[in-house]
Amino acid sequence: MGMYLCVDLKSFYASVECVERGLDPMKTNLAVADPSRGKGAICLAISPALKALGVKNRCRLFAIPDNIEYITAMPRMKKYMEYSQMIYKVYLRYFSKDDIYIYSIDECFIDIESYMTLYSKNHIEIAKMVIADVLKSTGITATCGIGTNLFLAKVALDIEAKKAKDFIGYLDEEKFKRTIWFHTPITDIWNIGPGIASRLEKYNAYSLYAVSNLDEKILYDEFGVNAEYLIDHANGVEKCTLKEIKEYVPENNSLSNSQILFEDYEYEDAYLVFREMIEMNVLNLVAKGLVTSNIFLSVGYSKDCIRPTGGSMKLGEFTNSYRKLSEYFKRLFEKTTDKNHLIRRLSIGFGNVVDEKNKTVDLFTDEELEKKEHNLQQSIIKIKNKHGKNSVIKAMNIEKNATQIKRNKLVGGHNAE
Repeated sequence: MGMYLCVDLKSFYASVECVERGLDPMKTNLAVADPSRGKGAICLAISPALKALGVKNRCRLFAIPDNIEYITAMPRMKKYMEYSQMIYKVYLRYFSKDDIYIYSIDECFIDIESYMTLYSKNHIEIAKMVIADVLKSTGITATCGIGTNLFLAKVALDIEAKKAKDFIGYLDEEKFKRTIWFHTPITDIWNIGPGIASRLEKYNAYSLYAVSNLDEKILYDEFGVNAEYLIDHANGVEKCTLKEIKEYVPENNSLSNSQILFEDYEYEDAYLVFREMIEMNVLNLVAKGLVTSNIFLSVGYSKDCIRPTGGSMKLGEFTNSYRKLSEYFKRLFEKTTDKNHLIRRLSIGFGNVVDEKNKTVDLFTDEELEKKEHNLQQSIIKIKNKHGKNSVIKAMNIEKNATQIKRNKLVGGHNAE
């Protein structure tokens, strides 16, 4: 039996903004949002004090009742990354990096099994030690789920810790079956979203207990190989360890990128942004020394007026040539995109990404042209790395509806500074 912590930084972005202002996140009403986008701006985070008043996380500013006074803080992604790094250094005071798995900017898993003997502390005491040091070092409150496997630690965090006075929850398989087995809604459980929940409803399975009593054949027929994870989790079982996650190397890789446009775009204007995205992602491919043999794209439309469109294309070659890939993407975009509806979201990606040594060369390849293009791409990458992403721009980047110059100043799609 193992022992894991799943540590989450409470309302992280909002808490950082409170701490930076010398305010208590537990007592300050603060929303992290870009006010320049008006009352429709999405709150990336709200402080625990606002949550206590019934305001929902990830709401829009207009959803905050008029009778509640609050501070609006512009998102500062670089600042949040700095705090995340500071907190990671706190973890390193107690644990080896080999026993820490960073799950997101504000959440991580830690294998503490061997450290209980080292520190002569039980799992609860170690969790309290970590929470106290994070608060003392940064002013940020952490919550902690503890479990005898990774799944139980995550569920303990999501369901038990967030309602506990000391912000700590604990689950082993026995306690899991006494409490979480019958918990509803089932979408509170890690990795069970609305789609999976609706498919389970067909069999009157509204809790993990109900899932655990379903015929496994039904689950495999419904979910295929993914049924194995659902069956295990319904019984509080997780076979994967943190060590196995750290050592995992995928057979096939992919690179993808998406953006929500600042406003609804006509087809031609959206295609301009699409071209910018292709160029940026091809440079990323070249910088990593990779080539691809498969591309895919998705286009989302204004106010969900129609379902997203898109598709994929096998190229029949491995390449990282912007000249070739832009032409492939153009064909796919023109073939799959609805020209009669306003566009709001664009996503593109490269599949089956492998090392550049696998680049396709045949009798029809113009090797001299390919070499010139590759050298140009490498030069652009060096200049951008040294002088900034906007140090080299194309004519299309300064057109009215282009977004790349502005997006180069963002981190994770949000204001960086």
